Order: sequence, then structure tokens, then C-alpha cells
Amino acid sequence: MKLATYKDGSRDGQLIVVSRDLSTAHYATGIALRMQQVLDDWNFLSPQLEDLYQTLNSGKARHAFPFDPANCMAPLPRAYQWADGSAYLNHVELVRAARSSEVPHSFYTDPLMYQGGSDDFIGPCDPVVCRDEAFGIDFEAEIAVITGDVPMGVSPENALDGIRLVMLANDVSLRNLIANELAKGFGFFQSKPATAFSPVAVTLDELGDAWDHGRVHLTMQSTWNGRKVGMCEAGPEMTFHFGQLIAHIGKTRNVRAGSIVGSGTVSNKSIDVNGKPEWPKGYSCIAEKRAIETILDGKPSTEFMKFGDSIRIEMKGKDGQSVFGAIDQKIAPFEQA
Repeated sequence: MKLATYKDGSRDGQLIVVSRDLSTAHYATGIALRMQQVLDDWNFLSPQLEDLYQTLNSGKARHAFPFDPANCMAPLPRAYQWADGSAYLNHVELVRAARSSEVPHSFYTDPLMYQGGSDDFIGPCDPVVCRDEAFGIDFEAEIAVITGDVPMGVSPENALDGIRLVMLANDVSLRNLIANELAKGFGFFQSKPATAFSPVAVTLDELGDAWDHGRVHLTMQSTWNGRKVGMCEAGPEMTFHFGQLIAHIGKTRNVRAGSIVGSGTVSNKSIDVNGKPEWPKGYSCIAEKRAIETILDGKPSTEFMKFGDSIRIEMKGKDGQSVFGAIDQKIAPFEQA
């Protein structure tokens, strides 16, 4: 099934069920008002939502209405935890190669992960608000999962059973703030503003055979200012699957229902063309494009995003239909209230 949260003036919005083709929706009132309620009582409430979903898809839902992604908050508007990994090691390799730095061997056996702000997510069509273009505004096209309760010490295989929903993310980065923050040795903070998520989150069965052992085998499409810049394959080159990422969190703590775990920037390796590397799948963040330019030309030439720029992030199924709906945002200046 496909679930979303509609804006209603509250912090947590109102839960809706969305049809498979994303054309219609129905309020989940009478079953659950909020997404977190469903995650807390999944075994009891999700079958009821599934029944409503099937009724909606059959065209028999009495109070269905046209679905509008612009009215959506993030599927889970605020979460108990937002932990973002870097599961595509090619992304790390490129960024490190651009500054002539080797990737430590441990990165291939132990996932990278940071804990971001989870109190103030933004909707798929809400603007990305930034105080200054000089911060180096960048998009990052990612996949994310929402978990149920997962116990401490869980194995990567068993952690996969804790996944309830899958969605897309735009993990916005302020690149020109990152170096100074990391130099302090305490990780990202100001360089990671509010994250946006796709209009809908979907259960694993919606992905069919595209979901394979903790990986989504579909194409991540990134369109910057109307130009397609990324058509990256999300499945084959994901070094750590979602079970491994969740188990990484669970090494020393319980993972509670309503935790969101991100994949990191979807990234594909280069191919050799006449003795030179080329990246025909494009890129899922500007930092990677700049790293490629540095490797090829000695310096980057692509600038980061400006006020008024747009970014669209989407993933389509094998039938050509949008699976999660699109993250479709503009970059906007901060205006003091």
C-alpha cells in the first residue's frame, strides 16, 4: 500500500491512503490519524489500511478525492530518529579521489552513518530554505526506509524484517560548511539542514521484484532546473543493504518504530571509454559532479545551487509509473519573520 500525510495545520498532519497510480486518496480517519500511530501498532492497523487501499484501487471508496502532492508533508513529518548512511561507496571513492585521499579499508566493512535532525522535515514540494547561497547548496537523491521496533544486537538478515515502508529523500547538504565541521572531529550539524521526503511511502510489496535483499533495483532520476542530470541505478552498487544499515544502528541500541534510515547518495561507477572514465548514468548530487570534474580537469566547474533553482527527484517502476511520487522543490532565501 501507499501512505502519505496531508497538511492540516498541525505538526503531524493527517494520514491518508493513496491509490497505486497516485491519482486518488482517502483519509485514514477511523483507522489512524497519524503515521506514527500505525508504526506503533503495525500488526493491528496496517491490515485495516490495506483493506482501504484495495477499496480505493478498485474505485469503490466512497469518499475518495484527487491526490495532490503539493498538499503533502513528509510521510512521517517528524521522527524519533533520522540516521543517514553512505551505502554507495562509489560516492565516497569519487569525493576522496578528487582530493587525492584514499578510502580507508574499514569503510568497505563498516558503514558510514550520521544522525541528522528529525524534528523538522519538509514536504516534497516545500521550498528548500537557506540563509545564504555561499553555504554551497546541494541536493542528494537517496532512498530511505521507516522501521518498526528492531532489537539491539539484531543481525543484518533479521533487520530486514523490521522495515515497514520505503520512500525517497532529498538529504540537502550545505557543502561549504562541511569541511570546517568535520575538522572539529564531531560530524555534521549545521551543514545538514531539513531533509525532504517523497509524497508517499510504500510497503515492500509495492516494489515487487525490484525489492531484492534490502536493495531497490530501480533508477533514481534527478532533474536539476529541468535538465535530467542523474539516471543512477540504485540496486547493484549499493555496498551495504538496508538490513546492514539498520544492524549498524542496532549494535549498541534498540531501534524504535518510527526511525528513518537513509541510503546515502545513490551513485554509480564510471565506465572506460577509449582509455578514459565516463559516467553515463550521471550524478545524484552536485558534489559528485564536481569531484568528477576535478578528477578529469583538475578543478570543479559546476556551481552549487542558487536561489530559484529547482530539483526533482523521482523513481519509476518497471511499468513506467512513478512509485513514490516526485520530490519537486525550489531553492528559496530565508526571510526573517
